[in-house]
Amino acid sequence: MVKPATTWLRGLLRAGKAQQRTARKLAKVLFAPVPAQPKTKRKPASTTATQSTLKSRSTSAPRARRKAPPAPGKWLASHYMPLPELGTLPGRRLPYFLYIPQREPSAAMLARGRPLLVMLHGCEQSATQFAEGTRMNKLAERKGYAVLYPQQSLRAQARRCWKWYDKLTQEGGGDVRLIIGAIEQVAARYAIDRARIYICGISAGAGMAHIVALNHPQLFAAVGLHSGPMFGGGHNLIGALNVMQHGAATRADAAIDEVLGRQPGFPRLPMMLLQGQADQVVRPVNQDQLVRQALRLNRMPADTRVTVQGVPASAAGSRTPAHAYAVQDYQVGKALLLRVAQIEHLGHAWSGGDPSLPFNDKARPDASKLLLDFFAGQRR
Repeated sequence: MVKPATTWLRGLLRAGKAQQRTARKLAKVLFAPVPAQPKTKRKPASTTATQSTLKSRSTSAPRARRKAPPAPGKWLASHYMPLPELGTLPGRRLPYFLYIPQREPSAAMLARGRPLLVMLHGCEQSATQFAEGTRMNKLAERKGYAVLYPQQSLRAQARRCWKWYDKLTQEGGGDVRLIIGAIEQVAARYAIDRARIYICGISAGAGMAHIVALNHPQLFAAVGLHSGPMFGGGHNLIGALNVMQHGAATRADAAIDEVLGRQPGFPRLPMMLLQGQADQVVRPVNQDQLVRQALRLNRMPADTRVTVQGVPASAAGSRTPAHAYAVQDYQVGKALLLRVAQIEHLGHAWSGGDPSLPFNDKARPDASKLLLDFFAGQRR
């Protein structure tokens, strides 16, 4: 499985020294071999909540732990496969998992349907690991959200990375169509409030969530990006690695202008951006450029109201590990269109997640709670 990456790295011998240094650093994260795991018998899929065993390599060895009890709702496994066009073979299918809360919906939810949150995992994560690491299902149970977890296929990408850097994907092709198909399938099968569909992700999943929303803005009430790359750069593996390290300032405005050019009636798209200031994989420069893109996308005027709040680490209480963080809100009239959270000392990990799983940091703030708090005020 690692052979294509090895071949690619050999080709870098003709590249510049800066590109080689960038590639060597990130190849350790993206292409290092995954330790072999003992074979276990698979249990049949169940409608009750289950969690997968750890199969993915972490940036640090996970601790042994007592498994927390799963959220009490239904944990359903399914897939979306588009109908083949006449005279063509069936296309690739997209597996997904869906969490449906046990808690009875309120009267308002019975009338309009449940809100739906779409969660896109990062590289070297499965959908079940992402669900367990973020603890999103437990929050969704309390808030009444259904949560959809599309899962990238290992056949499509050996590390389960969404191809956010691919130009065709950025323009709405590739996995975008599969993810939209899965959302529409779930919305048709279950009582979903079409005015309250949200999408978020981490790392490559954040990049993909952004692309999906930019190509189908009428479907989403808001977007959340945790440790995500700026939109519109990359277009190949070397380019993707450079974006992760340096952003792509020369593409920041042009990429958004291309989106607006394809969709002249582009609606406002509220967005929340979370970024660890110690992230060495997707560096904070990407968040700076995502802010610039969000301002341009939402056509925010020069007199946009900006408020800044700093939250010290001590705010979480002495027994709760926490990082200090700052929140900037960008508001036009009464509409909160952009919220930016900058988290000190956080690396490439979900803030406030389960640290025994890859790419999660136990220290607060709790990114899952921050995202749901932001989404609560947004409706399409």
